[in-house]
Amino acid sequence: MSVLIFALLAGSGGVGAATRFAFDGYLRSRIPIVYPLGTTVINVSGSLFLGLLTGLAMNHGVPREIELALGGGFLGGYTTFSTASMETVRLLQQGHPVLALINGVGMLILSVAAAALGVWVGSVF
Repeated sequence: MSVLIFALLAGSGGVGAATRFAFDGYLRSRIPIVYPLGTTVINVSGSLFLGLLTGLAMNHGVPREIELALGGGFLGGYTTFSTASMETVRLLQQGHPVLALINGVGMLILSVAAAALGVWVGSVF
């Protein structure tokens, strides 16, 4: 891996993480609910965009450097499995087992479906 690719990955990953932090904070300030809606929206949308990027790369020749910077970098920093896991545990600790189940299982199902949809759209167009 070249120094330039490494720098692109690191920089775009940082921008993705900052985008996640800002977007999650924005959603939390606008929709004050117990369920971690921001993380769900972030992980599902990130999965959709990564699927789209992957479909485009597989079928339409997106350069590998762009795929790495946007997919592994920005979207890798934007999405967050660890936060989703901790929010599921937090919901259980706070006595919300149904919300914890919806968060843990529901987000996984939605994220995989969004990624598949993205790959399909990226392959077709």
